[in-house]
Amino acid sequence: MSASGLFVRFSSFVLSKLSPRLIKALATIVFCLGWHLARSRRRIALTNLRLCFPQMAESARTEVARAHFGAYVRAALEHGFLWNASAPAIRDFVQIHDEHHWRMHREGPEPRPVIWLCPHFVGLDAAAIRISVDTAGCSMYSKQSNADLDRLMYEGRTRFNQSEIFARTDGIKPVIRAMKKGLPFYYLPDMDFGARESVFVPFFGVNAATLTAVSRLAKLTNAVVVPVIATQRPLAPGYLHGYDVRFYPALENFPSGDDVADAKRINELVESHVLQNLPQYLWTHKRFKTRPPGEPSLY
Repeated sequence: MSASGLFVRFSSFVLSKLSPRLIKALATIVFCLGWHLARSRRRIALTNLRLCFPQMAESARTEVARAHFGAYVRAALEHGFLWNASAPAIRDFVQIHDEHHWRMHREGPEPRPVIWLCPHFVGLDAAAIRISVDTAGCSMYSKQSNADLDRLMYEGRTRFNQSEIFARTDGIKPVIRAMKKGLPFYYLPDMDFGARESVFVPFFGVNAATLTAVSRLAKLTNAVVVPVIATQRPLAPGYLHGYDVRFYPALENFPSGDDVADAKRINELVESHVLQNLPQYLWTHKRFKTRPPGEPSLY
């Protein structure tokens, strides 16, 4: 293993041993540095918030962005625990609610494939790892440029219940094969991967390149689509440290046969949950990077 690989594994191991209080203290330090040094990410977050909430005061948008940076840094540090802790420890750290919303479809008298629809909140990895403790599933991921980090992330996400994750560059066929074996698919619907296989539909009033894959995959596999939202709990007295993962009822009449209408519906679903927890949404991603023909960059 390379020196960088040893450092990544050592760092992950050390972080896994820290108490919630120490994680909070370290996250505060890293946040303060990141807020001032990561200027490009800070600019992206503030641009996204300005586009999505033009009526919000600039000071309020800055407050949301700062809170997001803090939540994001804490989530990143907590990966050390998530990638190393035992199954019982992860069950305590990340609690699941309302699993019946998907199990009734997968385990009923007429089982159907399931797509878990998880928007990009800071706890999405915590949710995926917690679900995998009890249930084998499948997902896709973007390979990391650092091979050692990529290996660590892959191992951390697949160490329970024979879950399978596939590189996004492998395409959708491995996912279809896994779903045919009975594995639910953990899908992230709200990233900008370019105009290919996307349609432009509003996200908080701004046209966003939105993948139609969930509609096409649901139609192809006859899957039900069940939203799942991960929420980071506050590090404060009276709160249990960790995350809550909540499943919601399957989308009715989905897919509708109209990919554009379905993409719009997915964005509206994401919006409704973002409004309940603004700081924990991934504002540092260039959600509006791809523009319709003729439109200038928003960043």
